[in-house]
Amino acid sequence: MVIHTIGALVPLSRPGWVEAGHHLLAGLELAVRDVNASGGVAGRPLRLEVRDTAADPDRAAAAVEELAGLEVAAVTGEFHSVAARAAAERAHALGVPYLCSSAVLDALTGQPTDSVARLAPAQSHGWRVYGDFLLAAGHRRVAVATQPSLYWASGTRILRDHLAPHGATVVELDMSALSPEALCAALVEHRASALLLLVGHPEPAAPIVTSVRRDPRLAGLLIGAPAGQPELPGWAELLGADGAAIPFLRYLPERPTPLGRRVGSALRDGLGRAPSFVAFEGYDAILVLADALRTRGAAGAWPDVAVEGTRGEIRFSRVPGIGVWQWAWAPVQVADRDPADPARFRVLHTG
Repeated sequence: MVIHTIGALVPLSRPGWVEAGHHLLAGLELAVRDVNASGGVAGRPLRLEVRDTAADPDRAAAAVEELAGLEVAAVTGEFHSVAARAAAERAHALGVPYLCSSAVLDALTGQPTDSVARLAPAQSHGWRVYGDFLLAAGHRRVAVATQPSLYWASGTRILRDHLAPHGATVVELDMSALSPEALCAALVEHRASALLLLVGHPEPAAPIVTSVRRDPRLAGLLIGAPAGQPELPGWAELLGADGAAIPFLRYLPERPTPLGRRVGSALRDGLGRAPSFVAFEGYDAILVLADALRTRGAAGAWPDVAVEGTRGEIRFSRVPGIGVWQWAWAPVQVADRDPADPARFRVLHTG
């Protein structure tokens, strides 16, 4: 039997964010099962060929090379922006269709390409929505706890450029040189009203949260995590009540679609816990590739895609400043965990 093979890039080992990888893979696998249960694509089933990137750019690029050698119909997945960028560059060089499900770095490739498309909103879009949330809440002195990374540097620049015209300042605090306790002292010195965690999880994000929550000088400080760390259950399990009331970005509609409700229920059963937006991104990625294969006989025909995903209708277009085909845009929320019930989410802002 002829099979459509889809390569899947997923962070399943450290230093990748393994929990996000499991949610992404759960969405990919569920969608493959659902497509196959409905007859496949023109009578041909889909099959996943999974590769663990461990969030490593070299491993991601090598995986694309290997999957191209296996003549996969397309490659999809990847959560970490730096690994996704390496995968996208290799896919462009090889002419392999690559649908990035979850990474947001604007410059996913160094040049425009027709080989690559993306579902997740570009960082410049989502993080400006987060900046609007900060401004609406009255924050004008914002600190970012950060680590050396293209992704974190890009996020800091987006926030600074967006907030500055409104009279807000952004001060960078390098966590490669500061302990959590020293960070607390710096926050007091700078009179910050908000601290954004632009750092890895669980280290050093969790110790930072614990230190800030325990410091009486910082009782009124907002802690935020635009990269989405509080979305996944491991955050609440690690931090408990300390992990609540920390606003983050996630890419879900305010009200789920009928498909979103059905898929969400199936994902919950499979994961044994509530699915994150990353799982829905994985599911939608397979729906897009199946639609492209069904309508054009090949993946990569991004302008022709029109599919009802779990979070709304998905179409791709060219967006100024972004070199890949982009869904503009997936729904964007700023949400947090409810202090009264950390298992429950509150939507604070939409964009």
